[in-house]
Amino acid sequence: MANPSDTALLNALATPLLRLDAGGVVTFANLAIARWLGVSQRRLQGLQAAALEQDGQQLATGLARGLEAPLRLRRVGLALPGGARPQFADLWLSPVDGGLWLEAHPVDEFPGEDPAQLLPSALAASLKGLAHELRNPLLGIKGAAQLLARRIDAEGRELTAIIESEVGRLSALVDQLLSPAPPRPFAPVNIHAVLERVLRLAESDAGWAVRLQRDYDPSLPEFPADPDRLAQAVWNLVRNAIEAGAGSVTLRTRAEHAARIGSAPPTLALRLDVIDDGRGVPPELAEHVLLPLVSGRADGTGLGLALAQQVAREHRGALTWRSRPGHTVFTLMLPLGGATEHADG
Repeated sequence: MANPSDTALLNALATPLLRLDAGGVVTFANLAIARWLGVSQRRLQGLQAAALEQDGQQLATGLARGLEAPLRLRRVGLALPGGARPQFADLWLSPVDGGLWLEAHPVDEFPGEDPAQLLPSALAASLKGLAHELRNPLLGIKGAAQLLARRIDAEGRELTAIIESEVGRLSALVDQLLSPAPPRPFAPVNIHAVLERVLRLAESDAGWAVRLQRDYDPSLPEFPADPDRLAQAVWNLVRNAIEAGAGSVTLRTRAEHAARIGSAPPTLALRLDVIDDGRGVPPELAEHVLLPLVSGRADGTGLGLALAQQVAREHRGALTWRSRPGHTVFTLMLPLGGATEHADG
């Protein structure tokens, strides 16, 4: 891990992680896996990951397959050769550029549950670790924006107000991760107000490098939602498009009648399409692109799309996509009717 900031972030994660090269050799071990195994990070560096498996050949077999898609291994015992008793975990192997991520979910932490259902819990645990690292920088950014606002003109103060607003939203997210509280009730939301907020962020981030276009249906009604969570989901989709080399990103809204979302009865729904002309989703990630820690970029975290999907589920909606080089569409389908209380997901 050459980038010190990446190392700090990965060491803040609560999820045990190893980065392996193409030959299955450990090139990075975060603090969580070192503590879990009761060894130093340095002792894990340079080891053949398969040598950590103390009972069976699941890991060795998985590594030998030359993975092109994430693979789950159930209840694998890991320890240093000749060391302490093995620690058992369900492992996720995810291919990345030039190697693999190995993510361990200790089975004792999730008794009696199917590992296939654990990704939201594992993601929450990882983000909780990151929250500790984010709190102080956010306070610094907010203070700097407030000082800057006193020295610039009205147009500049509008931009610093956006900075302060976004810092406030992120600070609230950090507080939620550190001290979970019941989700707040949904309130009536104008989707286009949410999208305009995202577009201002995109303009600040991408400048003139990306053409941002609106294709709105002005007849759409307000609907019960959490505007901050929706803004986060849409911003993740737009930022992914920008990072995929898009020259143009379009936000399109439509009302869809008799829409089917999952197993729910047909309903009136909001269809929100984020359309871009970037490189598209790599074919090798097509079946797993919405999973946490799956990214098409070497420096990607693989969390943005997983979070967007979680927000869709919170609103009893769905996230789908289709892609080819030069034309990618991520679609959020959200029911427009129903209760105004928060969905349990």
